Amino acid sequence: MTYAENLWLFFTLLFGIIIVPGMDMVFVMANALTGGRSSGLSATAGIMAGGIFHTLYAALGVGLLLHLVPGLFNGLLLAGALYIAWIGYTLMRSNIAIASVEPTALTSRWTSFRRGVLTSVMNPKAYLFMLAVYPQFLKPEFGPLLPQVLIMGVMIALTQLAVYGSLAVAAGRSRDVITSSPRATAVLGKAVGLILILVAGWTAWQGWNTPIGQG
Repeated sequence: MTYAENLWLFFTLLFGIIIVPGMDMVFVMANALTGGRSSGLSATAGIMAGGIFHTLYAALGVGLLLHLVPGLFNGLLLAGALYIAWIGYTLMRSNIAIASVEPTALTSRWTSFRRGVLTSVMNPKAYLFMLAVYPQFLKPEFGPLLPQVLIMGVMIALTQLAVYGSLAVAAGRSRDVITSSPRATAVLGKAVGLILILVAGWTAWQGWNTPIGQG
């Protein structure tokens, strides 16, 4: 297998993982629907920053530690699920009113970014991918590992931007259609909160029952 073929196979698997609905995707959609396109894109940027973290820890060998101490992985998985469920719970309890952009939008964008980073960092699906799939594509026969890490890191970030960024724009436009109905926006916020809780539960259950070594 050539290096180009190796990258194409990595991209195919990467795209398949990112396009499957999960914590990251639902989080971006929730931010875009409740805070507009800018909030959704800020959440996307946070997810991308979290992806950089995953790339770095996998490249530096933290994955080996998680293999040796599986309880650590389960702890990260549970923390991620609880965090997303907490966000969903707060949405369900609040009466969200989707309105036009206010002067506090900058703070909201920062909050979306920060939460996006934490969502990505504590996403068990990302850990499963980085532990079971990513290391298989770092091959000494293709040269120094650092350039390979950088190239695949850029691929991860750009794929996240394409998928989640497009979702944020689409959801933001849908939000513009429903801003005239406060009742509808309140129901929407609670529905998104419920979806986050369900996704958190499903992701935790799926990750907990999937051995780390399985692809």
